[in-house]
Amino acid sequence: MVAIPQSLAYAELAGLPAQHGLFASALPSIAAAAFVSSRHLQTGPVALTALLTFGALSGQAPTGTADFARLAALLALLVGGFRLMLGLVRLGRLAYLLSEPVLAGFTTGAAVLIISSQLPRAFDVPGGDDGVLREAWRALTSPDQWRPAALAFALITAVIILGSRRVHRLFPGVLVAVAAATVASSALGYEGSVTGELTGGFVSLGLDLPWGSAGGLLLPAFVIALVGFAEPASIARTFAARDREPWDANREMVSQGVANLVAGLTRAFPVGGSFSRSSLNRLAGATSPWAGAVTGLCVLAALPATPVLADLPSAVLGAIVVVAVVGLVRLDVLADLVRRNRAQGGVAVGTLVATLLAAPRIERGVLIGIGLALLVHLSRELRVTADSDFDDGRLLVRPKGVLWFATIASVDDLIRDHLGRPDAELETVVFDLDGVGRLDYTAAAALARLVDELTDAGIAVRVINVPPGAARAAQIHLPGSDRT
Repeated sequence: MVAIPQSLAYAELAGLPAQHGLFASALPSIAAAAFVSSRHLQTGPVALTALLTFGALSGQAPTGTADFARLAALLALLVGGFRLMLGLVRLGRLAYLLSEPVLAGFTTGAAVLIISSQLPRAFDVPGGDDGVLREAWRALTSPDQWRPAALAFALITAVIILGSRRVHRLFPGVLVAVAAATVASSALGYEGSVTGELTGGFVSLGLDLPWGSAGGLLLPAFVIALVGFAEPASIARTFAARDREPWDANREMVSQGVANLVAGLTRAFPVGGSFSRSSLNRLAGATSPWAGAVTGLCVLAALPATPVLADLPSAVLGAIVVVAVVGLVRLDVLADLVRRNRAQGGVAVGTLVATLLAAPRIERGVLIGIGLALLVHLSRELRVTADSDFDDGRLLVRPKGVLWFATIASVDDLIRDHLGRPDAELETVVFDLDGVGRLDYTAAAALARLVDELTDAGIAVRVINVPPGAARAAQIHLPGSDRT
């Protein structure tokens, strides 16, 4: 009841005819059920992956055409191949490389773009090629072009969906909105934009794809494989924790890989795990992963009836998308990140800005976010403080941080500064490594050379409180060090 309307909406968000969303909900859901780790996860079209698909394929073929659909199917195959490979070699946790600030910034940016992309549809304002944000602004600032009937359909749809939650958690508000809007559109002779003629019949399999374009899709496919997996992984982890059940990231990665391979074979587009449908599935009392397969079978059975949705106003599908993703705009999370940790907050805000500026190629926003996160991490790795106390010929040096080949120089400079002082009569140097989180091979070797130089100069040297993480390097280069 929820999958069918959402699938139609997300297909159009991806730039495809609406029925391709049903293709993405049918056999992929059935295939995933045989491999999933979470019994509640519902696989199929999701807004974020649909937007990533649209961005990856923009400019390569006109949207809504057969060529665009074949590229989307090829992209799904590549995404499925990457996920299947990562799952089989047990690298499912590679998705954790996307830090929380990167995900927070990217998700918020993607949600803003998704909502913006649906505003012209909600007002039924003719679109253009000026970009998502500009087109949204033009739609908002051109009330003379608004179609009141379209806006009414969009608002009523949103009210029905949101209001249905007050009736009952399982009340099919989305389906009621779609059915009512289709009937009203047909009965009233609605003259605005509609879904149009949809091809009925069952899913067909095929590999007649533009294989020559595969090379240019490898990077966006890999980004989608990782970013798109973060949502189902989060859903499955959350439900597993609540139900006190085990969860296997590698098995989930395999299930999502298989689902995308099937999506590619059935003229669909990349799929993922839906939070809203998975939550509904859990609320409905699903006790087996085969609940997802039942959903897929129901969608499959509904395919021949899709022509009856030809009069469905496009504004209704736009409203469905907006209501589904508006909760992903988490400016409060970004503000909290900035307040708690400026560096990580900067990563989140930078990822958000990069995602908005990179539209429609929003996968570039993810890559920029990862780069920012790595720069922040590297800047921390490059910073090491070295406190020192000099008393009666004894110098105590307490470095804090990570000692590696790029930071050991600061400790070396501190020692040589003391040696260069005419009034400093050094007799003993004590290196206290209690504040060192890690000591790499090169840093240990450099520290050993410094110890040898000091010893040759007649200065006694001790290395104390070597932490467990630095013990191996210390044993190799500093055999006289004291772990206590």
